[in-house]
Amino acid sequence: MAGIGRQGGTTTSRGPDGAAPTTSPGALTTDARLAALFGLRGDGWLRHANPVSVWVRFAVVPLIVLSIWSRRWIGPRSLLPLAASLVFTVVEPLLFPPPRSTRNWASRGVFGERIWADRNAVDLPEQFRSTAVPNTTYAFQFAGLAVLARGLVVFDLRSVVGGLLLVQCAKAWFIDRMVLLFRTMAERDPRYAEWEY
Repeated sequence: MAGIGRQGGTTTSRGPDGAAPTTSPGALTTDARLAALFGLRGDGWLRHANPVSVWVRFAVVPLIVLSIWSRRWIGPRSLLPLAASLVFTVVEPLLFPPPRSTRNWASRGVFGERIWADRNAVDLPEQFRSTAVPNTTYAFQFAGLAVLARGLVVFDLRSVVGGLLLVQCAKAWFIDRMVLLFRTMAERDPRYAEWEY
């Protein structure tokens, strides 16, 4: 547990195994910028690694969808639940305490996301240097969001449900790939292995 807090969430000039980074060490990835927006730096990552936080995160998009759909019932007052949902989206990753154990799929996925966000400063294993799989999951998420948005505009429940399923499944696929990344890095470097307790 102590290892994750000490390592911080910012990029460094060399990877944890002392190898040179695969790209420019000072360049922040888009993922790192988004993580910083949600307060995911240092111990913030450990709080988000609480499995409850991860599973609640899956409820965020349906909550926003319901808020937008509610305009059908309550008109412009739907902006209130929408605003509340968006605020919740920003603060949710830090609402939970560090988990009692990180030996679970959700926590490992968050640790993998942390490594992925800092990939410009980390010597990733060869099989993880390509962005093909993460970019594919992002593409599916964006496609799902497009279908979802169309459904919300025209009040088509099938489009909303289909788009939501596509977004959620693609997110789960991304997290699962991040679990594999974390496990591989933990096998290579004991400092990553310390994140798991």
